[in-house]
Amino acid sequence: MSDVLHTVENGVSWITLNRPEAMNAVTWDQRERIIALLAEASADPDVRAVVVTATGRGFCAGADLRGTPATPDERVVGDVGRMIRQGAQRFIAAVMDCEKPVIAAVNGTAAGIGAHLAFACDLVIAAEPARFIEVFARRGLVPDGGGAYLLPRLIGPQRAKELLFFGDAVTAAEARELGLVNRVVPAEELPKTAREWAERLAQGPTRALVLTKQLVNASLDTDRTAAFAAESTAQELNMTTRDAQEGVASFVERREARYEGR
Repeated sequence: MSDVLHTVENGVSWITLNRPEAMNAVTWDQRERIIALLAEASADPDVRAVVVTATGRGFCAGADLRGTPATPDERVVGDVGRMIRQGAQRFIAAVMDCEKPVIAAVNGTAAGIGAHLAFACDLVIAAEPARFIEVFARRGLVPDGGGAYLLPRLIGPQRAKELLFFGDAVTAAEARELGLVNRVVPAEELPKTAREWAERLAQGPTRALVLTKQLVNASLDTDRTAAFAAESTAQELNMTTRDAQEGVASFVERREARYEGR
């Protein structure tokens, strides 16, 4: 069976890590496949939401370096930085830049790059047994995959440093309290909840949601003048869509809107 399962149902692209025997530690090939599927979701007007999840007990236990292209015998300055940019950073950026809302349905342990994969998603639903672990300091490493960028924006610098410095496991309930997770559900309810959320998003005004995602993602990296300029541009772009016109018409006509994602 494929290491990455993929289906499209009711406008939702389901991307499922499928190496349960390895707690879904992500390989180079899996990473490339997921990046490609996210790009396909962005380009396909019939895909209007994405769910990233996994089989077995683990969501993603970090990076599995097996299958990584061979490195030169003698490493020179720049090799590691290039590997990170083309690997972990490109992986996380593909989630954040996906032109559709992305939900993480976290079924189990999310460690290292696996935790960052979840945090990069627009919404996070965690099963009660799920745990989030910043493993880098335990191994004498600096976090990659945008961890030091994502965590302060989600929970503030002090709490981010606590997680990154100590590498302690955070339960799903604790992650919810910190603001890392939107919803915690019993394990057996995770697929149902993820499906309900994703299909609700897939019935919404897709372009408006994506423009909103872009505004929010950029908001902490810019000043008010730039943020307001981006907002006005987003409004201008969105008002050209059929969904915006339908939304206004449905309000005037006092009926439910019927969005097409266009």
